[in-house]
Amino acid sequence: MAALFGSRLRKGATTTAVAAVAIAALSASQAPGALPVDAGGSHAADVTPPPGTPVSGNSSYYTELPPLTTPDKPGTSVDLPGTGTAVAAAEADIPATVLSAYQRAEQTVAETRPGCNLPWQLLAAIGKVESGHARDGQVDDNGTTLAPILGPVLNGVGFANISDTDNGEFDGDAKHDRAVGPMQFIPSTWRTWGKDGNGDGVKDPNNIFDAALAAAYYLCAGQRDLSIDEDLHRAILGYNHSREYLNTVLSWFQYYKKGAYETPVGTGTVPVSTGPLSPSASPTVTAPSTPGTPKPSGSPSTGPKTSPSPSPSPDKPGTSPGTSKPTRPGGGTTSPSPGDSGSPTTPAPKPVATRIEKTGTAPLTAVAGSRFAQQAAVRTVDAAGKPVAKTVVRFEIVGDTDARFVTGLTTSVDVTGVTGTASAPALQAGERTGDFTIRATAVVPGVAPVDFAASVTARRADALARTTTQELTAAPGTEFASPVEVKATYQGAAAGQVAVSAAVITSATDATAPAAGPYFKDANGAALRTLTELRTDADGVLRLPGLYAADAAGTYLLRLETEGGATLTIELKVA
Repeated sequence: MAALFGSRLRKGATTTAVAAVAIAALSASQAPGALPVDAGGSHAADVTPPPGTPVSGNSSYYTELPPLTTPDKPGTSVDLPGTGTAVAAAEADIPATVLSAYQRAEQTVAETRPGCNLPWQLLAAIGKVESGHARDGQVDDNGTTLAPILGPVLNGVGFANISDTDNGEFDGDAKHDRAVGPMQFIPSTWRTWGKDGNGDGVKDPNNIFDAALAAAYYLCAGQRDLSIDEDLHRAILGYNHSREYLNTVLSWFQYYKKGAYETPVGTGTVPVSTGPLSPSASPTVTAPSTPGTPKPSGSPSTGPKTSPSPSPSPDKPGTSPGTSKPTRPGGGTTSPSPGDSGSPTTPAPKPVATRIEKTGTAPLTAVAGSRFAQQAAVRTVDAAGKPVAKTVVRFEIVGDTDARFVTGLTTSVDVTGVTGTASAPALQAGERTGDFTIRATAVVPGVAPVDFAASVTARRADALARTTTQELTAAPGTEFASPVEVKATYQGAAAGQVAVSAAVITSATDATAPAAGPYFKDANGAALRTLTELRTDADGVLRLPGLYAADAAGTYLLRLETEGGATLTIELKVA
């Protein structure tokens, strides 16, 4: 690893120097992003990386650091990290869908691995450094990237040397591996850690929900507790065996913890990279770029976008008053309008949701063990009835039920889009029948939640038949030689886990149990002529317990009934 690490340093010497200066400034000012120092006085970057191939294959990554907050400097905020102004200044360019993926992964791990203490801000920091939050949120409604995000070819030239492990399935390269997707998993690592985070039945490294959940479980591997610095640093180093990488991720992690604001898709900034990731339309189109160094903020660049640099100050040595024009967002300059005093324009207030409403009226119903066909969805609107985007909505399952969202959780968070809508994940019914509630709450003060009624009905069958045609006969006082076996179906398909009752009766018109007719036995050997806690297996098949003939000869009936109304009457002869 030493040779590889040295190669990376030589290729990115300028970047490393820039990062070191910025990190030193952060440490000195204790601004958001300041690196933690251990008890011995050394940086946490001295932690030994965990063994094994890193998640990204030591691929390239973005090295831009969060903006500094320097109190008392003209033109900067005097608020300390964590205050309202500092939070507002921390526009962390997390697009709504990407933010939802990070937070949903945190919720999943919180229930399945509570001792890990994974914060979503750590996923955000890694997502920022690995792909600029999926290239500034360039994902579809399902969370899949609009174009593949590929790291450089891992052929040992400046990066790890990893021969192909997926026959090009994920990265389009059948000779060497490349890191794939918004969280930059190499194919061999994805095979082990890949997850289905959005419940569509597919584990796709190009999907931000899948990739974020996979990253979350990887970071929690080995019983790590990420509230402990050593475990946290080892987890990050497991992503990329680089001290610069660790320091960069920690900077963004602290920045997001001090206050992160999501931005609409397409309006954030993508950080400078040591090696731009290929946004090719297909994995085989664009070749990876050679790792380089970030260009000075004042020079034009055709690479990833960077945050706009402040205009030169007229009081700064080497500049003249009035020689710079205000810059338009995205480039270009503006000229003052006639009568313009030059005073800054007060931005229009952001719309705020005042009401949350359901978007559909279809009932939420499902048979036990099946997936609900409908999903709870809401719209947030302002006082004028117009949709409000970027509103966080929390969905919660309330009531006595074992139904769960397909994520396995009872809660989920979504963020409204431009139409003001947000939806809960698909809902999976458990075995417990009955009614419960899905509650949708907008995380906005004073907005009342809305409730969706949901219900789970019992599994059912509409037909019941014997699996054999052998006549059921027995001599008085003996056991029937042939077992009673039946199969339940519903609309022609096997009806598994359906409740069935069985009763020995006198005749088709008289459901009374005969006093001396055939019987089953309970655990103590006592006669039973009615069984009520029977259930078909996964294939819809049910084999009844042993059936015994009493001393009285004659013809009797065994009637079976299922949930859903299917019935079957079988003749029993004692002779």
